Amino acid sequence: MTDRGPPRVKNKAAASLQITAEQILREAYEQREPSLQIPKQRIADLEELHEFQGRKRKEYEDALRRNRLNINQWIRYAQWELEQKEFARARSIFERALEIEPTNVPLWLRYIEAELKHRNINHARNLFDRAVTLLPRVDKLWYKYVSMEETLTNVPGTRQVFERWMEWEPEPQAWLSYINLEKRYGEYERARAIFEKFTIVHPQSENWIKWARFEDEYGSPDNVREVYSAAVETLRAAGDEFVDQKLLGSWAKWETRQKNFDKARELYKLGLDTLSRANSMSLYKDYSAFEKQYGETEGIEDVVFKKRRVQYEEQVLENPRNYDAWFAYLIMAEESSKNIDEIRDLYERAIANVPPTQEKQHWRRYIFLWIKYAVFEELVTKDFEQARDVYKACLKLIPHKQFTFAKIWYMYACFEIRRSKLDVARKQLGMAIGMCPKPKLFKYYIELEMKLREFDRCRTLFEKYLQKFPRTPQAWLDYAELEQTLGDEDRARAILELAMSIPGLDLELAEEE
Repeated sequence: MTDRGPPRVKNKAAASLQITAEQILREAYEQREPSLQIPKQRIADLEELHEFQGRKRKEYEDALRRNRLNINQWIRYAQWELEQKEFARARSIFERALEIEPTNVPLWLRYIEAELKHRNINHARNLFDRAVTLLPRVDKLWYKYVSMEETLTNVPGTRQVFERWMEWEPEPQAWLSYINLEKRYGEYERARAIFEKFTIVHPQSENWIKWARFEDEYGSPDNVREVYSAAVETLRAAGDEFVDQKLLGSWAKWETRQKNFDKARELYKLGLDTLSRANSMSLYKDYSAFEKQYGETEGIEDVVFKKRRVQYEEQVLENPRNYDAWFAYLIMAEESSKNIDEIRDLYERAIANVPPTQEKQHWRRYIFLWIKYAVFEELVTKDFEQARDVYKACLKLIPHKQFTFAKIWYMYACFEIRRSKLDVARKQLGMAIGMCPKPKLFKYYIELEMKLREFDRCRTLFEKYLQKFPRTPQAWLDYAELEQTLGDEDRARAILELAMSIPGLDLELAEEE
């Protein structure tokens, strides 16, 4: 049998009548078959009603027999009995369901709502008693219970339910609900007594603040101050870490409103001295605003200095080799403190944190602490002997066999020159190029001698420089430029010719620190 292939379409032109997808869907919808509907049953007499009820009960019982743990099925069954006005049967069904799952809170609530809907108040009250006795930690049951009693204007009964609830030491919101009840009926002494028990069970600072606000609204200033004092004493007795910045800030703001500025300032300082930096940021902002409004400039600077000092202390204690933190700490100390001994002790603490390895990259930031220390002693304290001792101690500490810092040698030499001790300066630079010769050291020494117009010494230093680093192009150029400046062009030409005779000179770059 031969394969004819796909059928050929002779006429590929568009049809004259176009059918859209919308038309297809509309026709399908119009021609759909009607869905099955449950026929409506009309009950003509009492006998048919009893027959219908019996049939429905059998259906529910069969469903529960198959799955007795389906609580929703129990609820639907009970709800149907309620629709039939069969309250006794509905209660029986709810009770049977509670025997299966007595801790099901929605089941209890549906049972209680059914009793309340049909105004069976005593039944509902009995159910609430049973529910909260069985499930005393479920706050929703208690809330529903007290709401029902207050709706019935049974204030003594509501208070009694709250007292039973408070014996279980519930969440703070439950206590506040009890307090709001007493406030609504003007029983402020009762509310005050509840606050006392409340802060014993939940001594968090926010609960003390709520009590203080209550006293501010319904009590006297003395009561407010007593509450705040008791709060601070209670929390500090448990440990300073339990004192919260919100509590001290709230107390200080209240004292500010009472125009008691000295007490407010005392509270702010207590918080800043007691709390850590992370736990007192808000208090610090409030104190700064307080001092700007009611204090003086010295007070503002004092609080800023104390706060920043605590911050830097935490940083350097956490990482003693955080040299950036030490720099910031030292700058702040020099700007804020007038106690020279205190600043000097801080410098000694900083330079005591020597890098653990003998790698130059780890010493670069550290060595500037010594430089800053020496400059401080020379320019601020004017203690030149102490500055000299700092330079010497720094040079003694550096492992010159592994690396050195030309800047330290040069700064020490410049310091001795300022002290009119040129021989000491030359001795130090000579020691430097002898112990750890570096191009920068030769450049510093040559620059110093040129400033002193000691050209013979410059020539000697250039010769030593070129003996040690003969392939440094810049050194030859500087030497020739010196001779040209002195008018000895023949000597300059000879130096350049000698340099050009060194093979590979133009490929050798000057070593940098």
